[in-house]
Formats: sequence, C-alpha cells, structure tokens
Amino acid sequence: MDFVFSGPVIEWRGPSPYYFVAVPDEESADIREVAAMATYGWGVIPVQARIGEVAFQTSLFPKDGGYLLPLKVAVRKPHGLVAGDDVTVEMTVRLQGTAPHG
Repeated sequence: MDFVFSGPVIEWRGPSPYYFVAVPDEESADIREVAAMATYGWGVIPVQARIGEVAFQTSLFPKDGGYLLPLKVAVRKPHGLVAGDDVTVEMTVRLQGTAPHG
C-alpha cells in the first residue's frame, strides 16, 4: 500500500523533542482499513518511507484517529528540516507477511 503526501514537520515536546509529519485524513482512513494486517502491536504501523534521497524504516504512531510519521535526526539532518518545514513523503505500509522493498 503506497502513498505520497506532503505536510509540515511538527514538533512534539516531551522529555526530549520528537518530530513528525501527520499523515493526511484520507490516507489515514486507508491505513485504518488494513491496520489489523499491518500492526505488530500497540496500534503502530510499520512503514518504509522516503523524504528526498533519504529512505528509512519506522512505524506510524496512532494519534486522534490518524497517524504520525516520526522523523529521526538521521532523516531531518540531511535536509536541514525543522518544525514548520513542508516535506513530501513517499511511504509504503508494510503488511505482515510481505517482504519490505525499496
């Protein structure tokens, strides 16, 4: 299940700051339909993603009926991404029993 979407980098302040891109509502609804086949627990959804030339594997966090894509330093640093920057994400939901590709 492949997606391409754009959105701003958001910062979630906690004990240490975390950065995310919110998955848009329409894409989140599509992911919810296959969530049972994708999640490995706690509602997190494994994905393969790419921002520019940086490809990475992570898991979407469920939040308020949608999902957040976490952006580690290794993803943000090559592009100098900070909160408020708009990014385009290419993302594949990794369904259980399927090999990751990319």
